[in-house]
Amino acid sequence: MNLKFNKVYFIVFLMLLAIEVIIAAFLKDGFIRHTLGDYLVVILMYCFFKSFIPAKPFYIATTVLVIAFVIEFLQLYELLSVLELQDNRIAKLVLGSTFHYGDLMAYTLGIMSVLLIEYYIQLKVKKI
Repeated sequence: MNLKFNKVYFIVFLMLLAIEVIIAAFLKDGFIRHTLGDYLVVILMYCFFKSFIPAKPFYIATTVLVIAFVIEFLQLYELLSVLELQDNRIAKLVLGSTFHYGDLMAYTLGIMSVLLIEYYIQLKVKKI
């Protein structure tokens, strides 16, 4: 696998990271913290991977969605407790601490949005 740096995706990644940090720092509850944050995190992960891996969008999007689902389902089995990280704030923030079906929907919608945007961009490029 060849790695190739993509500045555009990396800049979008950094912007989304800043938004996620602001959400985590200032919002403790509600739709934006729980649902929008989960929606944005898969887009953030996608942009991070696309910053270095020049693969087709579908492959990276699928990989990100699988990673998000695996982490979410590991919460069912109290992964943080198994790893003895239940009191670690960073681990809770990164891995989450409770399973929610709504999170799975937010991840799916985030990845669907990514694929729609990528498809739209490819259509625009082909017209030029």
